[in-house]
Amino acid sequence: MQLDLNLLTALDALLEEGSVAGAAARLHVTAPAMSRSLGRIRKATGDQILVRTGRSMVPTTRALAIRTQVHALVQQAHHLLSEQQELDLPALERVFTVRWHDALTTACGTALLAAVRSQAPGVQLRLPGEPGTDTPELRRGEVDLASSSRPPVLPDIRHRLVGHDQLVVAVRPGHPLTEGPLSLERYAASEHLTISRRGRLRDPIDDALATCGFERRVVAAGPTVAFALQLAPETDLVLTLPDAVTRTARDRLGLITLPLPLPLQMPAVPLYLLWHQRHDDDRAHTWLRDLATETVQALFAPPATSA
Repeated sequence: MQLDLNLLTALDALLEEGSVAGAAARLHVTAPAMSRSLGRIRKATGDQILVRTGRSMVPTTRALAIRTQVHALVQQAHHLLSEQQELDLPALERVFTVRWHDALTTACGTALLAAVRSQAPGVQLRLPGEPGTDTPELRRGEVDLASSSRPPVLPDIRHRLVGHDQLVVAVRPGHPLTEGPLSLERYAASEHLTISRRGRLRDPIDDALATCGFERRVVAAGPTVAFALQLAPETDLVLTLPDAVTRTARDRLGLITLPLPLPLQMPAVPLYLLWHQRHDDDRAHTWLRDLATETVQALFAPPATSA
């Protein structure tokens, strides 16, 4: 059935005004146009809807029965298609899935959850681990906000640069590398752990070392930063990690932080937040990503100094 939903608006006006002329004035159309709409409504419903009694028109039994429902449908349609209302955070009830790198979740997850709970207590957060393979969760709507060290290549994925991180070396207290200046030779000769959810034993550090004529000893690959940090205090393994997002965890474990040896120069690691373009005009999602941006950027703020 080819249904013209404009007839609902006309029917609502007819039932509210009780006349063709009144409904026409209400909807800013001519009386003949409204009369034609009434004819189409009668044909669609199989009911007269309004019948003449003397000089006035009165609704039929069917019209009286559906008047409230028709008005509610028209109001719902106007609400659905009108400009979004102001965001009411205390009343907002929604589930957001935020899939970040495990180090970022460890560093910022607690602060993000606390900020969300204080502003929108009805919002629930899901913070799943990163998948083992790259899949289009953002495009499928399974993830609302993701993190990445690279901007997206897909045109429908939006991104925001929230900061740059520097790589540093982390070792246990008393590690041989803490004795004296850290040279390229000593760094490369140590036993290293790479961090790769796919188990890769090589990363950009190895490429940079190769340009300097060195090759490091990688003895294992761990799936997450959390796993790597668990091993470091009990072994002589050397970790090369982003500084800001792992600083709190390193300090908690008492690890020693060393700068990468010169002339091993590595560019700063960018950090992006990603989301699908379907959320561009979603006010609740805009609130979440702005809040997440503030939370993450706090990692890159210079540490407070005591007076």
